[in-house]
Amino acid sequence: MTARLTVVMAPDSFKGTATAVDAAAALAVGWHAVRPSDEVMLAPMADGGEGTIDTIAAAVPGARRMPERVQGPVGRGHDGLVDAEWLLLPGTWPGEGPTGVVELAAASGITHLDPLAPMAAHTRGFGQLIERALEAGVDRLLLAIGGSASTDGGTGALAALGARFLDDAGVEVRPGGAGLRDIERADLSALLPLPAGGAVVLGDVTNPLLGEKGAAAVFGPQKGATPAQMAELDAGLRRLSGVLSVDPETPGAGAAGGTGFALLAWGAAMTPGAAAVADAIGLADSIRSADVVITGEGRFDDQSSGGKVPSRVLALADTGGAAAMLVAGRIDADTHGFAASVSLSDLAGGTDAALADPLRWLRAAGELLAGAL
Repeated sequence: MTARLTVVMAPDSFKGTATAVDAAAALAVGWHAVRPSDEVMLAPMADGGEGTIDTIAAAVPGARRMPERVQGPVGRGHDGLVDAEWLLLPGTWPGEGPTGVVELAAASGITHLDPLAPMAAHTRGFGQLIERALEAGVDRLLLAIGGSASTDGGTGALAALGARFLDDAGVEVRPGGAGLRDIERADLSALLPLPAGGAVVLGDVTNPLLGEKGAAAVFGPQKGATPAQMAELDAGLRRLSGVLSVDPETPGAGAAGGTGFALLAWGAAMTPGAAAVADAIGLADSIRSADVVITGEGRFDDQSSGGKVPSRVLALADTGGAAAMLVAGRIDADTHGFAASVSLSDLAGGTDAALADPLRWLRAAGELLAGAL
């Protein structure tokens, strides 16, 4: 008789093709097709980017989605509004008071823009979501900052929380990256305080604010910036660094177009997103009770070992005594430590085929890994 196993499905999203929730479900269907008696637990993961709210909402009992209407990444006043949400976690988790999970991409994400607006886009809507969470009385904030559309140094977010960024005439600068070059001083006297339990920034990059590895140079092109605009944005971020008391070389300061820098100036703490989300959903406890854990992401490469979801899940599996398996759209790095691995591109016979129907190939990967036992 085949032993009954406990299996945890803990993939990240497969960017642009499958959410973490859908990927976990597809892997489970494939696994059960071969081993129907096994207990399969779904624990979709995230690293602080898009989908973080969905991941935590799926894992935490009593989590409530809080819909809001806020500013999108461009526009002011009543134009440019978008429907967004933040997540309210009950007071029993993880401490005494309720926790608010706010995802930058929900209000200020790049998916809201077509065409892109590298100089005009801002993070004001993200700040408005934080403000709504504070108004609701949360004791702690988890701030997921992946998927940003802007390089405004987080000035939009801080402005929504009461900060004022002023030019040499004492007038507030325009929103977005274009306004950074006019900043002469920052008035933080009306800035809302952190909640009692603090704020934790969930990120998956360690870039500084400025220079060749900074926000404008590395991430500006993804947001539509030309080389000339990248230089202007970096110069503007340098002006911002002169009016906020945070070291611009702090790892993660350049995350989300410099939003990491602004949140550090507010007093938030920076932490690797995958580790924080794993803690949020109790993944370590789930893995300790499991025999097998399957993780994955769209592309497994040399950066995956630097705090991404697969590396975090592998570490928890090593500690918890479970066998870790990997599924990725493409595998471009050594998979040492994983008991087995599957490339969807190889399985489908090519990258285009895998991208055309990722859930089909995720189910096939689940079957293949179950059969390998």
